[in-house]
Amino acid sequence: MTNAPTANGLAINVRGLRKTYGTVGAVKGIDLSVPKGEIFALIGPNGAGKTTIVEILEGYRERTAGDVSVLGFDPAPNDLAFKRRIGIVLQTTTMEPYLTVEEVIDLFRGYYPHPRPLDEIIDLVGMSGQRNTRVRRLSGGQQRRLDVAIGLAGDPELLFLDEPTTGFDPAARRDAWQMIKALRALGKTIFLTTHYMDEAQELADHVAIISGGRIVAEGTPADLIGRTGGTRITFRTSESVSALPAALQPQAQITSGSVTIETTEPTPTLHDLTSWALENGVELSELTVARRTLEDVYLELTATPASENVAS
Repeated sequence: MTNAPTANGLAINVRGLRKTYGTVGAVKGIDLSVPKGEIFALIGPNGAGKTTIVEILEGYRERTAGDVSVLGFDPAPNDLAFKRRIGIVLQTTTMEPYLTVEEVIDLFRGYYPHPRPLDEIIDLVGMSGQRNTRVRRLSGGQQRRLDVAIGLAGDPELLFLDEPTTGFDPAARRDAWQMIKALRALGKTIFLTTHYMDEAQELADHVAIISGGRIVAEGTPADLIGRTGGTRITFRTSESVSALPAALQPQAQITSGSVTIETTEPTPTLHDLTSWALENGVELSELTVARRTLEDVYLELTATPASENVAS
């Protein structure tokens, strides 16, 4: 694959990617397309192949087979020109504890021919108030912001974020989400890995779920949620499922005495259910209506072997 600028609007284009270790297949022929300027989230259980894929895209691991283009480059040769156009934020980093925030960022800026201005980086990651604070005095959330600042030192087009909010409290996570959204607003492409499904649902334009080395589902969070019923209605009743309106019976399931109905049309479904209950004097105790989440979809798709649940 030639090192040519992308012309198709894709920051990452992967076809038939495979990685084997001896007789063990870690990545089993995946396809991925990441448009420029989007946040793309790769999610999956430990051991699913996420780290292997990311390291191949970053140029730190060789692939066994397949075509990979990242910003128009094959990352395998580890070209310096390629490295200058990407930023990498690892899950854990270690920096000189006695340097200040400003000194650390400026140190890494010195490694690039055309770095992003220091003041812009500090403002972008929200560390103006910690500019002269030594690394050892930063909180966990501030440390993570500094990690992102280092990743932005060379003004990359593509930023890899590995578990960016692990260990954060809820407030710090929300702040980090705003920072990541601000990066997208600047036109950056972000490749995100996370174990937090609400994080992927909140941030990502597109999500790929990997299980057993294969992509088992891919699409927008809304599309993935809608594939298996966008809304969940649950209630308890003394009646059997067979007593429900005929149109609702195929959708209804009983678990531990609770009836669950998955639907993409919650208003008419709820109307049919409550009308039936009123007409027959049936009490629908503990009635709840909740939109399904990406976590629901993720748990369903990763609970069974990948060969049984592949979705387009």
